[in-house]
Amino acid sequence: MSGELIRRTLGEVLAFIGLTDSVGQPLAFALHDFRRMLITDAVRTGLPPHIAQAIAGHADINTTMGHHAVYPAETIEVHRAFISRRRALRPAEEYRTPTDAEWEDFLGHFERRELSVGTCARAYGTTCIHEHACVRCSLLRPDPAQRARLAEVRDNLIARIAEAETEGWLGEVDGLQVSLAGAGEAPSA
Repeated sequence: MSGELIRRTLGEVLAFIGLTDSVGQPLAFALHDFRRMLITDAVRTGLPPHIAQAIAGHADINTTMGHHAVYPAETIEVHRAFISRRRALRPAEEYRTPTDAEWEDFLGHFERRELSVGTCARAYGTTCIHEHACVRCSLLRPDPAQRARLAEVRDNLIARIAEAETEGWLGEVDGLQVSLAGAGEAPSA
């Protein structure tokens, strides 16, 4: 369905049912109005604003909240009600205070995210699927200050691939090419 077909059909429906605005003029909607209604309704019924932001594709939460046609105090109340409803449906043990060991494990996860060339965006409680070959991983968030180092890693991989090809180490070539593909996205120095 094209945008024009939707606009025309919506206009026909509004004309048929005779909806008017506060001054008696025929009601007219722009497609963007539906985006505002979706965000308003979603947040009002308990969707956290940052999730609405992701759904709408907004880079800034303030844009999302600008689309949300309620006052911030109401937003906070609705979100608190959502959390209360959610907690009532979940087992109480999920909301217990973590033990010292659990808390240390959680904090340690974030400390282990620091890497020599950036940070790992891996979620808490998940294992590294690349066996710590971070340059291969889409979860690596390179540190711009490490551009020269990443270029050095890339250049080293190219040299190692050439050596492996010369020596006939085809398995090594394949593995190094996977790493090079990951490092190839590293910015040049």
